[in-house]
Amino acid sequence: MKTKEEIISVLQKHSSETPSRWREKAEWRIANKSWLRYSRRIAMMMLDKMDELGLTQKSVAERMGCSQQYVSRVLKGTENLSIETITKIESALGIEILEPVFSFR
Repeated sequence: MKTKEEIISVLQKHSSETPSRWREKAEWRIANKSWLRYSRRIAMMMLDKMDELGLTQKSVAERMGCSQQYVSRVLKGTENLSIETITKIESALGIEILEPVFSFR
């Protein structure tokens, strides 16, 4: 059985020299929790529709007029989306995201 000092030595060999940004990222998620919830829902809607239509990120990007990298960021569910971007997603995938919000019936 290893001694406490041996265990600490092994752990120190495997520790990173740069501090972890875990706390910073967790605090950011907490501070932005309200809009992140919607961003994740939109990402899930997109992924479901892309799967249904057999579309790739690249083809969705072409339909939206943006880069594949941007679509990738949106699909992570952490992108703060503008109404303009949401309407481009709706048009590119034929889904309704904002319609229920803006229907005044």
